[in-house]
Amino acid sequence: MAETVKVELERSQATYHHLLIVVDTCNQADPNNTSHGRLTVPQLLAMLAEGAAMINSRPGSWEGSNMQQVLDSHGYQNN
Repeated sequence: MAETVKVELERSQATYHHLLIVVDTCNQADPNNTSHGRLTVPQLLAMLAEGAAMINSRPGSWEGSNMQQVLDSHGYQNN
């Protein structure tokens, strides 16, 4: 399997705008107290993808459990 995979996605300008605000808010935290340092939108999305992957790679972890809760709220229950 390849070391990395590039994933491309298209979202509305409004969604991107709101993600910029989320990133700006996150970047108000001390980067030394965060797991990924200062964020950009691509880094935020990568971090969220890593959290979602932990549903499978680290079952029971708080990251995976919380991401599963997000998926559950969208109707994607883990049966």
